[in-house]
Amino acid sequence: MPTPPSHPFTFTRKQSASNKTPRQINRNLVFNLIRTRQPISRADLARVSGLQRSTISLIVEDLIRERWVLEGSTGRLPRGRRPTFLELNHQRAVIALDIHPAQTTVAVTDLGGRIVAQNVVVLPADPNKAIVPIIAAIKKLMANHSDRSFDGIGISLPGRADPEMQKLVFAPNVHWPVLSIKSKIQRATGLRVEMDNVANACALSEVWFGDSDGVNDLVVVNVSEGIGTGIFSNGRLLRGANGMAGEFGHVEMEHDGRLCGCGGRGCWETVASNTAGLRYYQEMSGHGAPNFATLVKMAQADDRNAIASLEKMSLYLGRGLRMIASALAPSEIVIVGDITSAWHMFGPKVEAELKRNAISRPPRLRPSFEGNTARLRSAVALVMNQGVDLNQRN
Repeated sequence: MPTPPSHPFTFTRKQSASNKTPRQINRNLVFNLIRTRQPISRADLARVSGLQRSTISLIVEDLIRERWVLEGSTGRLPRGRRPTFLELNHQRAVIALDIHPAQTTVAVTDLGGRIVAQNVVVLPADPNKAIVPIIAAIKKLMANHSDRSFDGIGISLPGRADPEMQKLVFAPNVHWPVLSIKSKIQRATGLRVEMDNVANACALSEVWFGDSDGVNDLVVVNVSEGIGTGIFSNGRLLRGANGMAGEFGHVEMEHDGRLCGCGGRGCWETVASNTAGLRYYQEMSGHGAPNFATLVKMAQADDRNAIASLEKMSLYLGRGLRMIASALAPSEIVIVGDITSAWHMFGPKVEAELKRNAISRPPRLRPSFEGNTARLRSAVALVMNQGVDLNQRN
């Protein structure tokens, strides 16, 4: 495996660079420009980044020596030296895990976040046997892509782990020993494993792969079996005591409402999660949908009850977002989850409820540009962010 970089990456990829900018930020800027604009020449990197050509040359040589970047084809100019184009080393890869209560997706991705291959592992009914098939799926993918060099394994976790005590402190929708998966996978594969709450990981991913600049405040809302939020503020994740910052999904929305997995009643996720959407459809139609992705497709096919159930879910989702906007005043809120595949149908209803009776200018609201792959790409971001102390409390 290649030697880890001596100047690791950070997530503020759109910061302007100057002579006073730390070399680490310049390196990150150059790497991300290559990732997003490849193939690109050194001269174009200097022009786009605003860095001196000598600075570009030093950083590029470091990236080539450490095998993050490769030299490729040469260009043609009317006169002068022919430029050599740069691109990411696509032989370097990351294993990404997206964990859900009943299934886990295991994928191979390249450094740009492109998914090369993936498998869905349906977990056994016995919670104590859940980790075994996951490890088997990882080993199989690694064997099938043995021509690649794996930099690590990233895991998006549907729960909160105490960053200092290394124990699971809050995961009401998961009923198997998910925290032990980190040490067991490391022993089984020999690879470094990075694990974080899925909403936190998605917040980092939006800065790394998405449209956010890592400077303005950002909240990612992951809508799945439950609802989780990740808060990126002042260039870092907001974690709070015991890593519990951002659990808006368990703020009461309905007094004496439906019992939640956390033990409370009427929590936001009981009325606005995928689970709630499926329940609304059951109540309206008299029969259930097999899963939430199918429910979304039914709505896109003009199923009246499916549309009505997702509209109700969207109404409650917007109300909860208004709570977040009032409490945190972020620059933008990004939605992650299957609902984004039909955002053109339900996004306007969510946004209208967010803006209703707003006490200040509402944040920008948008779905994740990665759509349904956002959770997998967030796992890649965890591995790529090896230089940032994810365990540091704010």
